[in-house]
Amino acid sequence: MKISFECADKINGLLTMTVEKADYQDAVEKQLKNYRKKAQVPGFRPGMVPMGMIKKQYGTAVKVDEVNKLLGEKLYEYVRENKIQMLGEPLPNQEKQVPQDFENADDLTFVFDIAVAPEFKAELTGRDKIDYYTIKVDDKMLDDQVQMYASQAGEFVKAEVFSGNDTLTGDMRELDENGNTKEGGITTEAAMVMPAYIKADDQKKLFDGAKAGDIITFNPKKAYPDNDAEVAALLKVKKEEVKDLNADFSFQITEIRHFQPAEVDQKLFDRVFGEGEVKDEKAFRAKIAEGIAPQLQQNSDYKFLLDVRKHMEKKVGKLEFPEALLKRVMLQNNQDKGADFVEKNFEGSIKELAWHLIKEQLVAAQNIKVEEADIKNVAKEAMRAQFAQYGMSNVPDDVLENYANEQLKKRENIDNFVDRAVDVKLTEALKNVVKLNAKEVTFEEFNKLMTEK
Repeated sequence: MKISFECADKINGLLTMTVEKADYQDAVEKQLKNYRKKAQVPGFRPGMVPMGMIKKQYGTAVKVDEVNKLLGEKLYEYVRENKIQMLGEPLPNQEKQVPQDFENADDLTFVFDIAVAPEFKAELTGRDKIDYYTIKVDDKMLDDQVQMYASQAGEFVKAEVFSGNDTLTGDMRELDENGNTKEGGITTEAAMVMPAYIKADDQKKLFDGAKAGDIITFNPKKAYPDNDAEVAALLKVKKEEVKDLNADFSFQITEIRHFQPAEVDQKLFDRVFGEGEVKDEKAFRAKIAEGIAPQLQQNSDYKFLLDVRKHMEKKVGKLEFPEALLKRVMLQNNQDKGADFVEKNFEGSIKELAWHLIKEQLVAAQNIKVEEADIKNVAKEAMRAQFAQYGMSNVPDDVLENYANEQLKKRENIDNFVDRAVDVKLTEALKNVVKLNAKEVTFEEFNKLMTEK
């Protein structure tokens, strides 16, 4: 096989491969012999079909398969051995590639366009100064966490008068134009209304100060404008039945349920951190602060890596890419979305590609290797954070291990966890390389920083 590569402008490569008969002949003959063994042709015993008949029927197709297989193997082998940093997949050259006569030609020539990564150097040293934001665990943050735990342990209790986020249960009846119960109209028993979620203010105010036994007249379609699904769910009917419904309804309240957060006492302490682990509210808040700190550090590290990216993009400058070729590659990978999708998303894709190439160099410079244990730890931390969202802060390690193992059975999850593991190790390494400009901020200040462009 003859292979040549030229890259005049350093980013648009042209790779020419000539496959000769000797390269594929043995593989084709072997495959045709396998076909002969299995072929069932009337008038011939199995394995005795003349080879000429097999070649005539299957020869060209087998040749195409073997040549394509050989092309893939040798192309990527050449790219790897010659250290060509190829972006995306190779594409047939639109000008120099001519149709191949697989049936008659012995030697076949293929010409590929190859997008080559630009040459640049990405380097960080102690002379590079980058902000690092430490988030303070303040009283407001602790108050919010205490309130969250109390809410998660809370319960609904009966109330006499409606207020705030109470849930009302009652019977609903459709009214006629005179305000009387409509004969044959919609009637719904044990309908549940949460006035806090009613969109129209005039309809919401109708429930102010309501008591059990009161009859409220309101209009569901006005209460939930442009939301037939919500109205249908309230009335327990099909969505189609409320399409042209504009009537008022009477709602006789049979029960008011008020959500009561749990008391901040020993029972709550035990529920959150385990029996006897915390004895008073001061220790409870201290334990919460201890649990928040690692989560806040993850936020700080994430922001730090974003700032590293911004710093490096500025330091490296604008990179030149073979845009026309990369658009073809992108279109090839998104044929169902079309050229408009490519044009709309190309700039963002190039920006992400540039950062990917920069990060590759930073990872190599720090000699970062991701092991199986690193991926498992990232998966466990993801599960820990997920449980924490539901107020479960004392999940046993074996439970986290089991959940992490389940997540790691999915290929798409593994790729995400590998990327995250690389980011974690790169962040830790770079914090010891650059000069950190340490700043302490509140959580609100940090969130504001995250929204700034």
